[in-house]
Amino acid sequence: MIIALGGLFDSVYLAISHYRNYADMGYQSFCAISSAINCDTVSQSPYSIFLDIPVPIWGIGAHLFFISMLLYAYPPSEQRQVKRMWTLLMVVAFGFSIYCLTLAGISTFLIHSYCIMCILGYAVCFLLLYFTWLIRRRMGCEKVFYAFRLDINYLISFPKITALLIVGLILMLGGTSVFLPKYWHMNPPELSLDIPRGLTEEGFPWIGGDNPELIITEFADYLCFPCKKNHFHLRRIIQENPDKIHLIHRHFPMDDIINPLVKEAFHSGSAKLAILALYAAEKGKFWEVNDLLFDLARKKGSISIQDVADQTGLDREEMVGIFNSNDLWQQLWKDIKDGLEHGMNGTPGYIINGEVYVGQVPPAILKKYLK
Repeated sequence: MIIALGGLFDSVYLAISHYRNYADMGYQSFCAISSAINCDTVSQSPYSIFLDIPVPIWGIGAHLFFISMLLYAYPPSEQRQVKRMWTLLMVVAFGFSIYCLTLAGISTFLIHSYCIMCILGYAVCFLLLYFTWLIRRRMGCEKVFYAFRLDINYLISFPKITALLIVGLILMLGGTSVFLPKYWHMNPPELSLDIPRGLTEEGFPWIGGDNPELIITEFADYLCFPCKKNHFHLRRIIQENPDKIHLIHRHFPMDDIINPLVKEAFHSGSAKLAILALYAAEKGKFWEVNDLLFDLARKKGSISIQDVADQTGLDREEMVGIFNSNDLWQQLWKDIKDGLEHGMNGTPGYIINGEVYVGQVPPAILKKYLK
């Protein structure tokens, strides 16, 4: 019971961390240690959602189910030990362990990063499997298939309690699927015609107040999750405080083909996405394309020019040759060069009142200008 409760608390922590990764602009978990050990990277991956429910919430439901089943094995008196339920619990724990091995494989081969708290959850599942197997042996339970059938019969000998528990768990997961806000979609705020936008004298896209109290210059990468999250948070803040904040967007793709900070393949393709956005700025459609690229880049393995043309009204035939445009590549290099000169060493990066901030805009700075 102690081990199962530990797994439940671990899943609750992971569920909270998953939510904060998407909803809290400045959140960073304690185990975001490196690129290889990083709970946030795992939470931010599309594999953290299963059947439109975050994986940690499945973990909460699974551990509640195990704990509920474990209560059936509690002896009614000190003189009697119950050997029923241990085979069923062992089978359930075996299923948990197979699922954990699957998640570990996804972390290894698809995400290329590990979550410390997830590894703790794997350990819980393996311990549950070990102890249910051990107790089953000590109780002298029958052969597995026969004992499993006896355990099921024992379970249904408490029809009202069993039905109540099963219906409760189904309602919990069903209610979660229906009523939990899909916060991980991070849809961009609607582009309001009431909010001014344009290009600076140097040609950099801006949005927000014409005479702002605060000017923020962001350096972003379309394949960077925190860039997307923080950009959309800033845009919502601007939407609510349109006269106070002015956001200037610049590109800093962490792509090894152009960024000298990157020594090996990383965020491959982000430079070409920036070229698309620079072209869109010339055509007066930067913010529409910007929002689309942030959205598509996290959902798809690749983005086609046809997708961008269909959803923004840009000329597909003209877009085909933009990646050979020396002018656009020079514009992109200017953004990167300026970022490097300001000391940018990652994304997202921000310049506010001459100061450089990497990772997030300090909340204390924003607070002064918010309603």
